Amino acid sequence: MASKTLISLDAMGGDHGPSVVVPGIKAYRARFGGEQVHFHLHGDEALIRAEMDKHGLTDADCTIFHTDKVVAMDEKPAQAMRRGKGSSMWNAIEAVKTGAAQAVVSAGNTGALMAISKLQLRMAATGLERPAIVASWPTLRGTTAVLDVGANIGSDAKQLVEFAIMGEAFQSAVHGIEKPTVGVLNVGSEEMKGHDEVREAHAMLRSGHLPINYYGFVEGDDIAKGTVDVIVTDGFTGNIALKTAEGTARFIGTLLKDALKSGLQSKIGALIAMPALKKMSRKIDPSTVNGGPLLGLNGLVVKSHGGATAEGFGNAIRVAVDLARSDYLSKVGTNLARMAEMADMGAKTDGGVDE
Repeated sequence: MASKTLISLDAMGGDHGPSVVVPGIKAYRARFGGEQVHFHLHGDEALIRAEMDKHGLTDADCTIFHTDKVVAMDEKPAQAMRRGKGSSMWNAIEAVKTGAAQAVVSAGNTGALMAISKLQLRMAATGLERPAIVASWPTLRGTTAVLDVGANIGSDAKQLVEFAIMGEAFQSAVHGIEKPTVGVLNVGSEEMKGHDEVREAHAMLRSGHLPINYYGFVEGDDIAKGTVDVIVTDGFTGNIALKTAEGTARFIGTLLKDALKSGLQSKIGALIAMPALKKMSRKIDPSTVNGGPLLGLNGLVVKSHGGATAEGFGNAIRVAVDLARSDYLSKVGTNLARMAEMADMGAKTDGGVDE
C-alpha cells in the first residue's frame, strides 16, 4: 500500500453521510480510475460496511476507522472545536496531520471544517487568519479558479497576493495549466480604480518579483468569459459573486425548461436539441466542479458540498487526489517565502529612507 495515494474521508459528513460518500468512491473510480488510491473512512463502521457491501467495495479498497461521534451540520464552529475531538471530521483531519493520509475530503459543516483544520494543521503563512476557499468556476474557456469565496470577509493586499500564489498553484495542480494567468477582481481595469487593498496587491503582483503570470485587473464579466485562469478577491465579494452565479444558472435553467415544455413544437425541438442541451447541462452542473480546497493550510483539506451527489463527491475526491500527487504545497511554500523576502526588503528600504 506504500505506493498508493492515501485519502482520508469524513464518512459521516454532509446531508447524506455514508450513503453518498461510499458510492462517491465508486463514482470516482468509474470516471477517473483510481486503483492506486486507498481510502480511510472515518465514521460508524456498521453504516459504512453496509454501504461498502452494497457497492462492491472491500477492505482492499477502504480501511474503516470507527467512531460514533459526528459534528452536526448546524453546529457552531466554537462548539465543534470544543466537542468535536474524536468525531469523524476531527479524526479524518487528524489523519493528515499525523501523515496517515495525504489529503482529507469532507462534506460536513463548513465553519467547523475550517476551524478544526486550522487548529490541527495550522496556517502555512503568518498573518493569514483563515484558509481561503477556492471555487472551480465553469467558463467559456474551461475552468477558472476564484478565491476567496467565503472564508475571509475582508482581506488586505498581502492576503490577496497570498491568494494569488495559492490559486496559481492550485490551478496548475488540479486543472493542469502550466503557467496560469492571474487577475485581481476590481470595479474597472484602470490603474486608479478600486480601493487601496486591490491597488496595492496589483502593484505587488505587477512588480515581477514573484514567478506569477500576472494579467492585471479584471471585472465581474471576465469571470464567465474565462479571461484569466485565476481570479483573486476577498471572501465577501467572492461569495456574493458565487451565489449570484448559482442563482442565475438556476434561473436560466428554469426558464429554459419552461420554454421547452410550452408546446408541441417546443417539445419536438427539445428532442432534436437534446444532445446539445445535455452537454450544456453538464457544463453548469455543480457536481462536475464540486470540491473546494481550503487553501493556506499546512495540509490538504477539500470541502465537498453538503448536499452533493455521489458523482459530485467523486469529483471532490479527484481534487484531493490531484493535489496530493502534485507539488502544490512545496510550490506555495517557495513562493510565500519569496513574498516574505520581498516584505523584508521593503521594510529595510523604508528604514533607510527614514534615517
